[in-house]
Amino acid sequence: MVLPKHMRLKGHRSFDFIYKEGTRFYSSSMVLRVTKPNTKLQAKLMTPGIRASVKCAISISNKVSKKSVTRNKLRRLFHHHLSYRLSKIKVDEDIWAFISLKPSCMKNPTSSLLKECDNLLNKAGLKK
Repeated sequence: MVLPKHMRLKGHRSFDFIYKEGTRFYSSSMVLRVTKPNTKLQAKLMTPGIRASVKCAISISNKVSKKSVTRNKLRRLFHHHLSYRLSKIKVDEDIWAFISLKPSCMKNPTSSLLKECDNLLNKAGLKK
């Protein structure tokens, strides 16, 4: 199961906006940036009937792993985990989140990476 399309961020302008304007939360293996959305960068305007949600993106550079297969596997793992985790969160307004994995993350098992991700989401105030 992957994040539904309405929960994923797209476009380099959105990533640049979050990278510059977002509040940063650090851990040993990743950085979480969270910000309010820039409505000018959204592809579709929100209709009044749709509830607020958390939209997220994941960045895994080739410094993490030279093999794209490994990077894509990690990306799918995180998207699956986030779809489960973020579907339980109720927020009052839209939030954009951007997770960047550090090269040191390959030393850790995937279960500890997902726990770290949960801890960062809790630090950012995105609790169940």
